[in-house]
Amino acid sequence: MIRAVRSPAKINLWLEVLRKRADRYHDLSTLMLPIAVYDEIEMELRPGGGIHLICDDPQLPADKENLAWKAADRFFEEVRSTNSAWIQLRKRIPVAAGLGGGSGDAALVLRVLNEMHGEPLTRKRLHELATGLGADVPFFLQQRPALATGIGEVLQPVLGVPDYPIVLITPPLKISTVWVYQSLTLTRGSSSINLKDFLDQPWQLAQVMQNDLEQVTLQKYPVLVEIKDWLLAQGARGALMSGSGPTMFGIFCEEEQAARVGENAADRWGSCWVKVSRTLGRGVPYEASPEGWKMQGGA
Repeated sequence: MIRAVRSPAKINLWLEVLRKRADRYHDLSTLMLPIAVYDEIEMELRPGGGIHLICDDPQLPADKENLAWKAADRFFEEVRSTNSAWIQLRKRIPVAAGLGGGSGDAALVLRVLNEMHGEPLTRKRLHELATGLGADVPFFLQQRPALATGIGEVLQPVLGVPDYPIVLITPPLKISTVWVYQSLTLTRGSSSINLKDFLDQPWQLAQVMQNDLEQVTLQKYPVLVEIKDWLLAQGARGALMSGSGPTMFGIFCEEEQAARVGENAADRWGSCWVKVSRTLGRGVPYEASPEGWKMQGGA
């Protein structure tokens, strides 16, 4: 039995860090949006045991250090499966870029393995396993816009977000998420953004596009400031770092405008990964199929 799925990336339209918790994590308030950039995953169950992972990105380990491998291991341990999982991962989302690529891959491995075993785990239990793998992983189980609070695991689905045309620019930087949070000076106790007000005027982006982690990364990496300013100068309605970076994205009014800016970005930022895409305001239609790709929403 073989299943093929695509796992979307995400951006954070805003990310507020509210407080540090006793368990050393941080309470957040962030609006997470899936976008039409995907990793591709093929999975097969065979008799026997073990997890076999093949990845086309040499940056990533293909063993127990890979989050997709960990997800399969957690699932097999939970359901006491005697099967083996053969996973082929084709990376199209930049690694460690603030786009959630690894978290999305792990979520899809959990979801597909559960389906291939006849759904022995409830949604609640899948959510718990996902949370144990990483704060972003639960979001990718549902693959639709959500307001994430807690450490990111408490999800409120959000309807009415437009499909924003976006341009993504990822410079070749390695930014440690742990370092970013350790270096952060907390200035909030509660969220300053009203979700209802945003949904009433979803193109009034200047008031909501904020990422508290930028106070750390932009100071150390001037190129991020340059990219952000360049996107705004190209006519973006707003520009922001996604997650803990280093990806910067700009939101544009029209797809044609985003396409032109994407072409210019490829020339201006030649050492960067550049992608023109869009957010998926209605989420990602999902169907894992042995017959090929059934996902909608572009590539």
